[in-house]
Amino acid sequence: MTRSAIVLGAGIVGVSVALHLQARGVQVTLVDRRGPGEETSHGNAGLIESSSVVPYGFPRDWRTLLRLVRNDSTVLRYDVRSLPAYARWLASFWRESSPARLAQAARDMLPLIERSVAEHDAFVARAGLRDIVRPTGWLEAWRSPGPFEQEMRTARGVADAHALHIETFDAQGLRALEPSLGEGYAGAIHWIDPASVADPGALTKGYAQLFLRDGGAFARGDARTLAAVGKGWRVQTEDGPVSAELAVVALGPWSDLVTQPLGYRVPLMVKRGYHMHYASEARAPLVRPVVDIEGGYVVAPMRRGLRLTTGVELATRERAPNYTQLDAAEREARPVFGLGARLDETPWMGLRPCTPDMRPVLGPAPRHTGLWFAFGHNHHGLTLGPVTARLVAEQIVGETPFTDPAPYLPARFG
Repeated sequence: MTRSAIVLGAGIVGVSVALHLQARGVQVTLVDRRGPGEETSHGNAGLIESSSVVPYGFPRDWRTLLRLVRNDSTVLRYDVRSLPAYARWLASFWRESSPARLAQAARDMLPLIERSVAEHDAFVARAGLRDIVRPTGWLEAWRSPGPFEQEMRTARGVADAHALHIETFDAQGLRALEPSLGEGYAGAIHWIDPASVADPGALTKGYAQLFLRDGGAFARGDARTLAAVGKGWRVQTEDGPVSAELAVVALGPWSDLVTQPLGYRVPLMVKRGYHMHYASEARAPLVRPVVDIEGGYVVAPMRRGLRLTTGVELATRERAPNYTQLDAAEREARPVFGLGARLDETPWMGLRPCTPDMRPVLGPAPRHTGLWFAFGHNHHGLTLGPVTARLVAEQIVGETPFTDPAPYLPARFG
């Protein structure tokens, strides 16, 4: 008999889960309140980061912490009213960011990071999306010479340890590589292996079209109506109730709206971020995404223009947007990148679903048969969508997983 599944969430993770299950003979209905790729998967910096082998940990240097506490940084901003909601999560994040625990998190994440580009490549080839996925790598740019020199040594060690490819450039070499850049950077590290995406939303929509073309179904519905019925699961959609043997929660930052009523207390919090597109007034087009490390933002060439994506804002989902961080990053970036007029009517705001141990939540729900989790990808949802979907699909159908799923299982949270 053909197995059936409901996948809740049509972002990059949910669409990828649907594709991997479909490839294994499962009849899948993809359910979301909006169209595919129209939430977090639309608004990111477009990096498939196969070089990001160390997760983003909590800063442990007291000088950095003092700067962040002032709450005027483009790297991180916090909403004072939201801090009580984050208190326990931040304490866990701090603990998990100790050198030993962070090193273990990096080891656990490595099997996923290593396969991230290859898993995307397989979908990109099938979906005919080569025009928006570029083998450009990305640039890690530094404004201060001292930290840049230190980071170059660290980067070479990481590259050698993981067979990654890098090039380093001083200020003059960087402007020769990217003539669009003005003065302001002491140098940059070019991480060559990653890919960049010129339209992340279109990438997810393209994967979704591939899923539909191969016989999948999509329905608009409210994931919060998910309920166990008999030996399966049912969700209400605009087309009526949909039932299936299995259900996969892949709702990113909204996953807790489904899991908490079912009794699960996964420590999932959001890191908010913003983006804006700009016309370019530079003398040449920007070719590669540039991560301003000290500024905490990314400027990437997109179909719509230059997309500036901000760093982290700690604020709960219901708080109103605050564009202070975006405005500050724009002031820093404008002279270096030749940012021209804003192209969007209002800035976009999105939510990054984060766990304190910096690992996604992938695998069976401990207390419900046929319920599976695939969320909590931190800053790497675009990067890890297809590869984590493979791992979940392999577990669901009983294949031997390509890597040990233990570090990511929901049961680790009780």
